[in-house]
Amino acid sequence: MTDELNRIKQKVERTNKHSAFTFLIFLVISTAAWFLVKLSEDYVTQTTFRVLMEGVPTDKWVSSDEQSVKMSLNIDGFHTLRYKMIREPNRFVSIPLNEVPFRLENGNTYSFSSQYVAEKVAEKLNINASDITMNDAKVYFTMDALKSKVVPVVLQSRITTERQYDIYGIPMLEPSSVTVFGSQEVVDSIKMVRTELLTRDNVSQSFSATVPLDLLDGRIHSDVKKVKADVQVEKFTEMDVEVPIKMTDSLKMRFFPETMTVKCLVAMRDYTSITPESFTVSVDKQQLKAMQPLLDVRLASWPPTVQILSTRPDKVEYLIVQ
Repeated sequence: MTDELNRIKQKVERTNKHSAFTFLIFLVISTAAWFLVKLSEDYVTQTTFRVLMEGVPTDKWVSSDEQSVKMSLNIDGFHTLRYKMIREPNRFVSIPLNEVPFRLENGNTYSFSSQYVAEKVAEKLNINASDITMNDAKVYFTMDALKSKVVPVVLQSRITTERQYDIYGIPMLEPSSVTVFGSQEVVDSIKMVRTELLTRDNVSQSFSATVPLDLLDGRIHSDVKKVKADVQVEKFTEMDVEVPIKMTDSLKMRFFPETMTVKCLVAMRDYTSITPESFTVSVDKQQLKAMQPLLDVRLASWPPTVQILSTRPDKVEYLIVQ
């Protein structure tokens, strides 16, 4: 009798478990079906997207390059869910003014059709632009003319060379000057535009490099964003040159010593062309007028590709020849 009751009890428990499992399956299926039905229905959602202005003409400046545009989304639940998953900071689209036609309204106020915003939002949400109703027909923005100036480009560099090698002359830049645009206050203060830092280590041969311009974190603009730098590298050697000390006017004088010894570094390719006539030495004429016994002398000029290491003497005695 007891065994029969246990069998009946077990059978009832199995039946209850099966019924509960079946109920859960139907519950899941019905819930999923309900969600599918709801998600397939259309919903109207009011929203705001930020509009970022890009591709502004170089000679113009948009005082507010970010606008907020209101619109209605008439989309199904699936796309509404996708929209809801976009975080607020990411609800923006970019409008390239160099591709979108805009028109002057008055003064410095311009506008373009809000339909371009609808197309960008539709692309972002993977919906049709016709599913979007813009609150306003146009997007307005303010754009002012910028002041311009042509300024030279200055290379910022940190270049090291192998032993006995060095940079030959001044690196050539192409272009060597650019037109910059900005507010009057900023442009008036600019005398040059520097490049970003060009670095090279242990160089032993000439090279070219493209270097971006430093446009002061967007405070100035230019059609030219980069320049080409040609850096000549040559092998150098030491050279001593005896340069005569002479007066350039008609006064006849003799100096003691008669020459200045110039120790310098010369590129190997220029070695045979460097002569004493490549240098000039100047004498302090004010000291001569004061009849001082010793006159200061200094190296006044030398070839631009020559690097001066030292000169001697720095003072000379003299004799005026009658």
